[in-house]
Amino acid sequence: MSTKAFIFDLDGVIVDTAKYHYLAWKKLANSLGIEFTHEDNEQLKGVSRVRSLDLILELGKQTATQEQKDKWLIDKNEDYLSYLVDIDESEILPGVAKTLRYLKNKGQLIALGSASKNAKPILEKTGIMPLFDVIVDGNDVSNAKPDPEVFLQAAKKLNAENKNAIVFEDSVAGVQAANIAGMLSIGIGDPTVLGEAKYVFANFNEFDTDFLDSLINN
Repeated sequence: MSTKAFIFDLDGVIVDTAKYHYLAWKKLANSLGIEFTHEDNEQLKGVSRVRSLDLILELGKQTATQEQKDKWLIDKNEDYLSYLVDIDESEILPGVAKTLRYLKNKGQLIALGSASKNAKPILEKTGIMPLFDVIVDGNDVSNAKPDPEVFLQAAKKLNAENKNAIVFEDSVAGVQAANIAGMLSIGIGDPTVLGEAKYVFANFNEFDTDFLDSLINN
């Protein structure tokens, strides 16, 4: 049996903390008099915090000083973190823990590759931190997806070749980053949105262990 590197995004793939990001961004946008919808939020998936704020300001045709932006970014993150205080294993999306444990039992390498700067506390609170060999998050990278930096770092830390890496992503930018890195991309979400991925599933319960074995052995 061969050993592959399985790299997972966090928000919208492992946990549904994306909804808390949305609530926090919406609160900030509304305080600035900017209408912010779920559709607008799609543009923020896989994007850094700084770029997300710029996109919201562009949406409202507003400009701001760096000082204002810095304050708003702190406000947004504190608001987001307030939602995370009470999260537990119930936040893990369907089929994810089962998939991680199966891969772990098969001796596969597992990494997190996320833009989130709060990845470690989230993994600790949900109880799945021990299943990861490597964690690369927003504190380790300077380039946002679709730049493949986060996935390249993860593969390097796992001592794995890019061609032997499989990436699970829920954003267009994340799928593009995996493809640019020469890794196999698996989209979790809507196939009409994530069409650039090699495979797309609505969630982790949509595929079985035979599919995971085929990824390991091919």
